[in-house]
Amino acid sequence: MIGIIDYGMGNLKSVQNALSYLNLKSQIIDKAGDLKNCEKIILPGVGAFAQGMSKLIENKFDVEIREFSSKKKPILGICLGMQLLMSESTEHGVTSGLDLIPGNVEHFSKMKIKQFIPHMGWNEVEFKIKDSELLKGIDSGSSFYFVHSFFCKPKKSTTVLASTNYGEDFVSMCESDNIFACQFHPEKSQSAGLKILENFGAL
Repeated sequence: MIGIIDYGMGNLKSVQNALSYLNLKSQIIDKAGDLKNCEKIILPGVGAFAQGMSKLIENKFDVEIREFSSKKKPILGICLGMQLLMSESTEHGVTSGLDLIPGNVEHFSKMKIKQFIPHMGWNEVEFKIKDSELLKGIDSGSSFYFVHSFFCKPKKSTTVLASTNYGEDFVSMCESDNIFACQFHPEKSQSAGLKILENFGAL
């Protein structure tokens, strides 16, 4: 069973539809205590970091997600969900995150890139760790669908699973033990994105 966390800021049905297409059993979870019944969880998300953390805390998901992680069960963060797994974000002031992947979240303007912000549309993802279970059967350089203005900066280079260039390189995927994260939307990324979800389901 894959639990899809519903904290009011995720594209839940798209994720669930993609899992159903792959014949992966899933359930949308809106009560934090129900995470105990899941083998894996997906933390999706669209919107602002501070609001996302506020809603996780309000619904006690922050405590249960950390408890879930401590049992070494697989967690996948998508888009804002990836950012919420980090230590903190500078979006609308400094806000603490779940701190499951040490690092921070910054706006693209910190890079002084000339590209339009937000970063929206298809872009290539270059793998840094070739033997990741999450990337089995996917070619480095495959394209995925992005929509974001902020990016993650992990403290440890060993947690960087993949990067993407948008004027400059930024981290587009992370992996740390049982924690996985992607800045793009695999549920909207056609065959390569579906393969990531399939690989996550097979962990």
